[in-house]
Formats: sequence, structure tokens, C-alpha cells
Amino acid sequence: MTGLVIVGHGTRSAAGVDQFAALVERVRRRGDVGDVEGGFIELSRPPLTDAVGALVARGHRALVALPLVLTAAGHGKGDIPAAMAREQERHPGLTYRYGRPLGPHPLVHDALEQRIDAALAAPDRADAPLTGADRAGTWVALIGRGSTDPDANAEVAKVARLLWEGRGYAGVEPGFVSLAQPSVPAVLERLRRLGARRIVVAPYFLFAGVLPDRIVAQSAEFAAAHPDLDMRVAEVIGDCDALADLVRERHAEALGGDIRMNCDTCAYRVLMPGFADKVGRPQRPHDHPDDPVGHHHHHGHDHGHHHDHGSVAVVGGGPGPDDLITVRGKALLEAADVVVVDRLAPQGLLAGLRPDVLVVDAAKVPRGPSMAQEAINAALVSHARAGRRVVRLKGGDPYVFGRGHEEVLACAAAGVPVTVVPGVSSAFAAPALAGVPVTHRGVAHDVTVVSGHLPPGHPDSLVDWVALARARGTVVLLMAVDTIAKIAAVLIEHGRAPQTPVLAVQDAGLPDQRSVPARLDEIGALAAREGVGPPAVFVLGPVVDLTTTGPRT
Repeated sequence: MTGLVIVGHGTRSAAGVDQFAALVERVRRRGDVGDVEGGFIELSRPPLTDAVGALVARGHRALVALPLVLTAAGHGKGDIPAAMAREQERHPGLTYRYGRPLGPHPLVHDALEQRIDAALAAPDRADAPLTGADRAGTWVALIGRGSTDPDANAEVAKVARLLWEGRGYAGVEPGFVSLAQPSVPAVLERLRRLGARRIVVAPYFLFAGVLPDRIVAQSAEFAAAHPDLDMRVAEVIGDCDALADLVRERHAEALGGDIRMNCDTCAYRVLMPGFADKVGRPQRPHDHPDDPVGHHHHHGHDHGHHHDHGSVAVVGGGPGPDDLITVRGKALLEAADVVVVDRLAPQGLLAGLRPDVLVVDAAKVPRGPSMAQEAINAALVSHARAGRRVVRLKGGDPYVFGRGHEEVLACAAAGVPVTVVPGVSSAFAAPALAGVPVTHRGVAHDVTVVSGHLPPGHPDSLVDWVALARARGTVVLLMAVDTIAKIAAVLIEHGRAPQTPVLAVQDAGLPDQRSVPARLDEIGALAAREGVGPPAVFVLGPVVDLTTTGPRT
């Protein structure tokens, strides 16, 4: 006798838990799939271990474990099998057949179509069928969870296309609410520019939860900013006969051994561009708060990311603005359990973290509080060894005067998996944001980035200031607020023209950004007089005269 355990991820939404339970009961009432239980791998009760235990107590030694997830991402590929392996350790002799995720199935498309049409129907004609004109004038934004698994995101795009084909909508565009792009506002803006006047936002979600609520909020915000749009949000798929039918179909496949998993584009088996760190990564089960084994850090999130326990990502946050971090860097930040943050990292991103994320302040304030590098390294290693996903969030690029490689070496020496995500360096971003190209055809064919934290003549300085003075290209100076006068004097002494244009850019990209132009022989005194302070970047060379924005003081 084979029992069926329906496995959900879990949610903080009581409505979502109720909808899951209602679906399990709907499948159970049908009586055609045998004994049925449902449980979650985290966040919600009942935990998976209770569901499996109940089936075992009723005499089942063989189970079908069906992942109730729409896309084959980290939950379906790794987290649920790892949790089931733990159940096999608890119940020696227990075997199970693993069903495939629900996937882009026609039953799902039909349910989505019904939700979209219900959103389109006017309150006074809720029972009247929609006409072709109703759909022809409607654009659909299909919004998925988002994942760090590219294959899962590709499935959402496939569903969008299949939903469009033959149904008469003006168009269907995919997007994501978390971890992947395009975002909800980006998709809505695209549709607006394509000429949409009526948009239905369709959450590609099974049940209610934090992320569907976020879709509603972001859609409402966009609608408020564009009152000319007719914006509507459809309901989630929810407990319904179509979903129960699909559960029954996946159950029958598993019993018959018909498991058509897609391994051709699985990032855990195949090297995908930008996801090399996933290949062969070991999977570990979640720790559910109601599971006796789960006593370490609890993951209080509601996202669709792969759970990479015990790892460090050294992430370059960019020059300061929240929206100049890379897509991958932001995805890792949203998936983090611990964030160790620099003073110059984009602080606004911290406001979007989950409430349970531990933020460690690793600021190095000039002439102020400073966390020792050894303490930072130790924090990264200790949190990763405790099974947490750690993001070391740094300003700019972690390998451009950011001590990023020191942290990578410390993690590697401790046996902690570590990856590096490059960031936009202020060395190039600050001049660009001030309207200065660091290279330009016929003006500058080389650019040199220099740390100015040590003045010329300092015994620990590694800079050949004499050679730099003879060069003709662009020089970008970082961390040079206190040394710019001495640097300028040495450059002039060894051959740079006193009239060489210089631009000091302070707080690049932020609302209070300002630019202070000067000549090389004036910059030291002018920077002091104007109160130029860190973070500031100095760019010198003929490219400064090419500025497109003019001085901002």
C-alpha cells in the first residue's frame, strides 16, 4: 500500500496555509489516490515529518512524495528530497517515489485563464461570458516567484507564451516579484510603453502568501502613478478542482515510474553561464521549527530561491545608489540569512531585508569606529559554519581596494564555500555620474586607478608616483581626500602640467552628489576650502574637460 504525502514549502500567510490544507482535503475526499497527508518543509505547520509519521503509523512503508511547487527550482530539486532522506533515516525501511513539480501544465493554464477572466469581468456581469473584444484589449503581466535557478525562471516565460497562444489576449509578459528580473514595475512599464490601457496582473502562485501580497502592493503603486491605466490583479490559483486533478496526474506518473524531469538546463548538473557555483552543490534539508531535529537558525523567508546553507557570497554593492547593484548581487542579498555590511555599501538595500536577517555592521569609519579585518573574516566563517547563507556586502567592487580577496582566502582556508559577485566600482561610476568619460577616442587611451590612502613618500606606498606623473592618460584617485594636496604637488614636480583639469566627485549617485572642478595646482587648497569629504573620487586628465553635466557644487 502506497501513501501520498503532498509537500509544500510553507508560508507566513494563514490564508495560504488554509488553502494548502483545503487542497489536501479535496484530494483526500476524492478517494482515488489512497491515503493522503500534507506537510511543509519550513515556516508552517504541520511539518513534513508529522505528515510522513502519520502515514507510517498507519502502516505505509512506501510513499509517493509530491512536491507542490510550480517550477523545478531549488525546493523541488534539492530541499524536499533532502527532507525525505531525513525521514528515511527516521523510519528505516521507508521507500518513496518522487513526483515531478506541477510545471507548465494545461490544467494550470486553464486555472490561470479563469483567474484572469474573473478579474476582467465587471461586477454587474460576473456570470456573463467574456467577449473577444474584452481579451483583445487586455495585456497580462504573469508574475512568478523568481529564483536563482535559471531553468525555473525559464518555465515562467514558457507559461506566459502558452497562456498567450490561442486565448486572444493582446499579449502576456512574464516577470518576477523576487530574485529575478524583470520586476513587477519593469513589466508594467514595458506593457504601458507597448500601448496597454488595460492590464491584468496574474500572480503565478498556488496559494496566498507574502509575495502575492507584494505583487498586489506593487501593482497598486504603479496604478496610482499611472491613473490612465485600467489595472487589475487576479487571484492566485488556490484550492480548485484543476489543481487537484493535476496532483492526481502527477501521483499516477510517480506510481508508474514516468518521471520526466528536465536535466538539460538544470544548473545543479550543467554549467550555466553565471551559475557555475551551483554545479554539484550538496543539498541539505530545512530545519522546521516544529521538527525536533531543527534547533539552529530558522529561515524566516517566503521566497523561491535555492537554499545554499553554509556559504559566503562576497558581493559588490556598487557606488552607493540602491539600484546600481547587479541583479545577481541583489538576488543573493534577498536570499541571505546574515549580511555583513560595509559603511559604503548601499544602505537602502538593508531596508528590504527580511525581518529575521542578521545584519552585522562591519564599518571602517575614517578616524572613527572600525571593525578589524580579522574579526570580519571570523564572522563570515563562523556564520557559514553554523549553516547560514552569508552575504558580505561591500561598496563598489570587492576586488578594487575592497579587501575582498582577503575574505575569500579566509573562507577558502576554513573550507567554507565562497563566491564573488563583481560590483560597479566608484572609480568608473563616479566620473560617469558626473558626466566625465574616463577614456575617450583621441583624448585618453589609458586610465589608471590609484589608492591615495598613503601619500607619496610613505614607506608603505606601492605607487610609482614619478611614472604616474609622466603618463598622459586619465588618473582616478580613490581614498585621497586627506592626501590630494601632496599627490598633486608630486605629480606637478615630476611632469604633470599644473593646469591639468581635475574633478572631485563626492557622494556619487546619491541625492547630495556634488562635483568640484579645479586645476591640478589648485585642487588641494580648493578641496579643503570646499569641505570635500569621503566618499570622494578625484579624476584628473584632459577627459575632465569633456564633462556633459557641468560643475555641480
